[in-house]
Amino acid sequence: MLAIITPMSKAPETPQSAAVASVPEWMTPTKLLRVSVGVAVLTIVLKTAAWWVTGSVGMLSDALESFVNLAGAVFALAMVTIASRPADDDHPYGHHKAEFFSSGFEGILIIGASIAILWASVSRLMNPQAIEQIGWGAVLLILSSVCNGVLAWYMLRAARVHHSKALEGDARHLFTDVWTSAGVLIGMVGAVLTGWHWLDAVVAILVALNILREGWSMLWESSQALMDETLPPEQLQRMQLILDEHSARNNGAVHFDSLISRRAGSRNFADLHMHVPAEWTLGRAAQLRTDVETALMQAVPNLRAIIEILPLGQDTAFETAEAIKEKEGSPQ
Repeated sequence: MLAIITPMSKAPETPQSAAVASVPEWMTPTKLLRVSVGVAVLTIVLKTAAWWVTGSVGMLSDALESFVNLAGAVFALAMVTIASRPADDDHPYGHHKAEFFSSGFEGILIIGASIAILWASVSRLMNPQAIEQIGWGAVLLILSSVCNGVLAWYMLRAARVHHSKALEGDARHLFTDVWTSAGVLIGMVGAVLTGWHWLDAVVAILVALNILREGWSMLWESSQALMDETLPPEQLQRMQLILDEHSARNNGAVHFDSLISRRAGSRNFADLHMHVPAEWTLGRAAQLRTDVETALMQAVPNLRAIIEILPLGQDTAFETAEAIKEKEGSPQ
């Protein structure tokens, strides 16, 4: 039984790595999250001022969510810094999963903020109040939304290139914030035009329910990723097509099986077996293994593939032991 592993650093340049190189230097996850911290502070000031001049509970709910933006951006920055650390003796696979903690933490913060908004909104619904100085409030709210929207667009673009879950989570939260602000503005204008002061509180409740849904979605996705979720079906399908192609090139003399995969932050992992004829030389088997691994890495970004070479008809000791356990545990 022989396992051969090729370090990722020796992989040829792929279309994905070329795309990363084309992204401006300032659009790295770390730098964008630093910008996000600054924008969060700015939007807190703008939205708090908007709430102060209008007295709108919708504005208050939007300002509270901006505090969540700030906390989430700071935590995401810390996790991205940890995730970028190289592998060490205690973490031989690296620290990439740290980014999932960031996304999960931000989801928890969003859920907490939505509960606080619901509490304030229900209280205002029971005791409606008139909204004042809507003009200044609208200007401040729109300005903060523009800042969040532009930043979120750049962050989502960079997240797709760098495969950063922390950056994606922060971008999704900022987009949610933009839609939240739009809803608050509509509710505030509607309350002023109709004289239905309770409309402001109703919109704030709807906003809270929307961000509660977003927070739960982020928390669920992070929890699944932390439990070593497999690669997306489309990536697995591309990998299987490559394996089938190499098997066909060798007239079926080569067989691939036991393919398993997992994701850890921006890094993807795959383990599989390559069965070759027993009379093949080690050099021939190793060359084929290199060709297969290279093709897999080109098809799936940031992939570390571990291919174990076995003679045809032979299983690993682990597979044999598992088969015995399954047989012993099956009903007679």
